[in-house]
Amino acid sequence: MADSARAAKLAQRIKVVVAEGLRRRVKDPRVEGITVTDARVTNDLQHATVYYTVLGDETAQADAKVGLDRARGVLRQEVGRNITVRLTPTLEFVADEIPVNAGHLEELLRVAKARDAEVAAIAEGAAFAGDPDPYRKPEDDGEPED
Repeated sequence: MADSARAAKLAQRIKVVVAEGLRRRVKDPRVEGITVTDARVTNDLQHATVYYTVLGDETAQADAKVGLDRARGVLRQEVGRNITVRLTPTLEFVADEIPVNAGHLEELLRVAKARDAEVAAIAEGAAFAGDPDPYRKPEDDGEPED
């Protein structure tokens, strides 16, 4: 059983090797717009999950998934040549959801900013419902201050 630090180093190396392999070895036009964002390796160094993003619509993403599945053997061979472990890990490709989540967060922030602007516009012409300072002071009780 390997330690997690070694697995993390191996994951970074696999990320670089897969990205270079996609650029140099794989000639499939479906994988040209792929960016490898992250890789994770299990602690036993047997399985690697490679996360990727694709620019384009859902059709481009589906085509990229098919292209990666077809190039899995070539990329695993490339990984085996460029890393120093006894067994080459299996590769699994997963579409990275970070750009989708980031877009969703940006939309939520945009809505919150618009609501804040509405509240500020309403508060601009508003007046207090009671006294501007509703807290009781000692001189209001008729008692002298110390």
